[in-house]
This record gives sequence, structure tokens and C-alpha cells, in this order.
Amino acid sequence: MLRFLHAADFHLDSPFAALPARQAAARRRESRETLTRLADYVNTHGIDLVLLAGDLFDSADAFRETGEQLARALGQMQARVFIAPGNHDYYGPGSPWLSVPWPENVHVFRENAMTAAELPEWNLVIHGAAFTGPEQAESLLAGFAAPEDGRVHFGLLHGEVEPSQPRYNPIRRQEIADSGLAYLALGHIHKRLEPQRLGRTLCAWPGCIEGRGFDELGPKGFYEGTLEGGAVTVTFVPFAWRRYENLAVDVTGQDPRAAVEAALPPDTARDLYRIILTGETGEAGADAAGLAQALETRFYALEIRDATRMAEDIWQRAEEDSLRGLFLRELRRRWKEAKTEEERERVTQAARFGLAALDHRDLG
Repeated sequence: MLRFLHAADFHLDSPFAALPARQAAARRRESRETLTRLADYVNTHGIDLVLLAGDLFDSADAFRETGEQLARALGQMQARVFIAPGNHDYYGPGSPWLSVPWPENVHVFRENAMTAAELPEWNLVIHGAAFTGPEQAESLLAGFAAPEDGRVHFGLLHGEVEPSQPRYNPIRRQEIADSGLAYLALGHIHKRLEPQRLGRTLCAWPGCIEGRGFDELGPKGFYEGTLEGGAVTVTFVPFAWRRYENLAVDVTGQDPRAAVEAALPPDTARDLYRIILTGETGEAGADAAGLAQALETRFYALEIRDATRMAEDIWQRAEEDSLRGLFLRELRRRWKEAKTEEERERVTQAARFGLAALDHRDLG
């Protein structure tokens, strides 16, 4: 039985621009440390074959030391390693694929067409291709068919299936079904997709190995698979050091802090959270800034957004014959005329701050 690991989209040296400079630098270090953790996993779990489906670097001219660190980690793996460069780390001048010496156990596909590497000890052939520029308008799988020679054939590519715009190796489903591959290891899609079978081919995207923002939520990792008697099975393995999570909390009729704490899982210290407060509050609002300051030590990073609305009974005070009433009538008119939620939120915030000023209250 052959045990293999399929990962993609490390995006080493990503800027993590949304984080403060110190945390962004720490996240870049952690991303590089993922390489050592992955090598340890390969060696302790008896992995024979590692398939890396592109965008291991965030750019084609990554720092040399990052390339050297990746080479060291891959060289530590007691496994054969195959890499298909993608659109971010395409094979070309200045690329680490050219400038860094790669260990003997590592094979980098360099051609902008499918080529083969034979592994006779497992009766297996790995077919792969490389991006040689930041875009790949034609499918690298077009016209490909693995020979019917009694061997098992795997494919390794960076790309997407039937996208709306053909920019990043636009593979057609029929091409996969016609490929004759037992397994097609894909990269580029950062959200893990469940393995799907097209024809006789099982294909999968593991997603990125570490989230880098609130558009890459939840558990991240890789697929671990087996090849036995020609049959391929894969299982997802969560591996990310930290997770990005969005959490919406309705604070209607509740103390906002108590509502948030009741909604949180028990362990959030390693993760990055965006908490969105919803529902109705009094005219003082939910004090998102104060709440963030009170809870920030429970997270690696925390962002709280106040999307609450003022309770209806506050707007009813617009009928008062007073400066407060005049102010609320004008704001209520603008709220009703607003065409988007963002406009309504701005009007609500204006009402809160205006009422606080009229009452000489501090909203922070």
C-alpha cells in the first residue's frame, strides 16, 4: 500500500497586510515553520509520496532564504516529493525553482505541458505540468490521456475547473473524465472541496494549508491518501496553526459582552476572529470598541463590527417636540431613504453619537 499526501497553496511570504506589523511578521514565520511541521508529519505517518499542487510561494521572486527553507524541509521528508508550480510561483527567470538547489527526492515539473515521472517501485507514474507565467489561458490537461499500460497514473496540476474566465489553467470536466488518471491532485482553489469522481478519475483540491484572511475561514490542511490495488482513497487532515473565523452574535435584549461570551467556543487563544454584532440595542449601541478591548487577550487577533440597529422605541421619540425629537426625525427620514445596509448603519451611528452629545454621554 502506498501512502501519499496532497497539499497546495502555502503562499509563503504572504504579507498578512491586515494585521499589525509585528503580528504579520510572526504569521510569516509561522507559515515557514509549517514546512518543518509538515516534514515531521510525513516522517511519523509513513508517507511515501508528497504531491504539492502549486503556489507554494506567494510570488515568483520569493526570498531566497524562504526557498532554501522549503528545500531543507522537503529534503528532510523520507518520501518522494513532486511539485507543479502555479500562477503565483510560476517557473521562470528569478524563480526559486531555478535559483535554489533542490534535494534529490524532489521533482519540480518545469514544462508548460504534461510530462511524466516514473515510480516503478509502486507501479506508478506521476504526470504534471508547470505554469511558466502568471496566467495559463489554455488547459494543460487538454488532449491528455494516460496510457493503458497496466500502471497506475496520477496527475498533479494547479488550476480550476470550467471557470467563468479562462486565466488559470481552465480544465474541463470532460478532460478529467477522459484523462485515465486514477487521481488528479489539484491546487489554486483556497477552499477545500470534497473529492469528486469524473469518469474513473478521483480529483480534489485540499485548499490552502493556512488561512491568511477572513475570506479563508475554518480548518485548513491537506489530503492524506492511500493507493492499494489500484484504488485511491483520501481523507482531509486539519493542519493549520491558526484559524480565521467569522461569528455573528445577536445581542437583542442582552448585555453584549455576555452574549458574545456565550457564543464563543472554549478555546480561541490561537485564532483570529471577526465578531459581528447584530440585533437591536439601546441608543448607546453595543460599544464595540470597549468590547474589543475587554476581550482582545482571548484571541490572537480580534475585530468586532457593530451591525446592530437602534430599537424601535428610540425612533418613536422622534415625535417629541424637542431638539432631540427634531434630530431623530431628520435621522429617521435619512434611515428610511437609505438604499443600502451600509448607509443605514452610518445613519444609525450618527443617531447614537448625536444623542450621546445631546445627553453629554461618552460613547468612547
